[in-house]
Amino acid sequence: MQISSRFTIAIHLFACMEAFGKDNKITSDFLASSINVNPVVIRKILSQLRNAGLIEVARGTGGAKAARPIDQITFYDVYLAVDLLEERKLFHFHENPNPNCPVGNNIHRVLDEKLLRIQEAMENEMKTYTIADIANGLKECPGTGQNPHVFN
Repeated sequence: MQISSRFTIAIHLFACMEAFGKDNKITSDFLASSINVNPVVIRKILSQLRNAGLIEVARGTGGAKAARPIDQITFYDVYLAVDLLEERKLFHFHENPNPNCPVGNNIHRVLDEKLLRIQEAMENEMKTYTIADIANGLKECPGTGQNPHVFN
């Protein structure tokens, strides 16, 4: 099990929007230069975030920004927007345990509830962190106020 890198990329792009958005147009190329991924990946994630109502993207020449205050956008919101879970389940259970085996016949009975509780705990914890937490943490990091064109 692993949450895809789309989640951390999405958090990163929100941090860039907050750090650089007042003085720069936040485009997929701009974001890609900070995140160090192909702009196509950024555009896909921006599209997912826009569809979830978390960002706004200006038509034409572009420019992305948060659609609501960043202290109201939780990690859970971002997670739901970009990590497409099959049937909203974090854990994918193997399809056909052997019903003739005592373990295979009973594994769902003893494991499913535990996996659900783990997922719920993780999701509840994600609801306690916001994009503002990241933006505020970055303000304390050395070099965060540097000219964003330095990394281009």
